[in-house]
Amino acid sequence: MGRFRETMSDEGTESSIDISPLIDCVFILLIFFIVTTVFVEETGVEVDKPNAASASQLEKTSILIAVTAEGRVFYGGRDIGISNVQPTVRRLIQKEMLPVIVQADTHAPAGLMVRVIDEAKLAGAEKISIASKKSS
Repeated sequence: MGRFRETMSDEGTESSIDISPLIDCVFILLIFFIVTTVFVEETGVEVDKPNAASASQLEKTSILIAVTAEGRVFYGGRDIGISNVQPTVRRLIQKEMLPVIVQADTHAPAGLMVRVIDEAKLAGAEKISIASKKSS
């Protein structure tokens, strides 16, 4: 009598289905999908990436660093500045070697972009790419 519950009332017997196991299964599936989802961490700023004919798709899990036209450096929506690129990349690649992708604005200073790439290399990053749009 585990699934069906019978209750006595003045009108007669009433049967109901216990849905608590169904709710448990739904919650387990929800937790499974949340845990297995790959979260892509964005830079938090909008940059106008340059066009490139040789652009290709890169890995989903990577370290995204943005360089704006004003010369500011962002990671995860925070302005980290050039001085914090090396410690941030070093901390993120401790567990596994992730590629670093620099999203530089079309009008960003080239010298700053080179410094960001250099800081990422000094932190130990092996694969560093520059984000661009696929030209049509």
